[in-house]
Amino acid sequence: MKHRVVFTREAREDYRDLPARIRAEVGDAINRHLLHEPTRVSRSRIKRLRGTRKPQYRLRVRDVRVFYDVREGEVDVLAIVEKSEASEWLKRIGEYDEESSVG
Repeated sequence: MKHRVVFTREAREDYRDLPARIRAEVGDAINRHLLHEPTRVSRSRIKRLRGTRKPQYRLRVRDVRVFYDVREGEVDVLAIVEKSEASEWLKRIGEYDEESSVG
């Protein structure tokens, strides 16, 4: 099943601000992984985030992290951030489960 990929305003700005070469790689990874199997977890590429309600998943593309949620037939890309900024972004924006000690 093909999913519809929707970017938030923040994610569109993040994507636009990437250097052209990295932007192309991120775009290719989104098309390859998020359109068809956004919830298929892998050791190196897609990770289901524990303890968070939002974002649900993280896609790794080199030193860039794409945070997203999956709904029925739709992938909501929330942000695209450098690896070095990912933890801070999650602390600031992430919605954590009540039983989670993180956040």
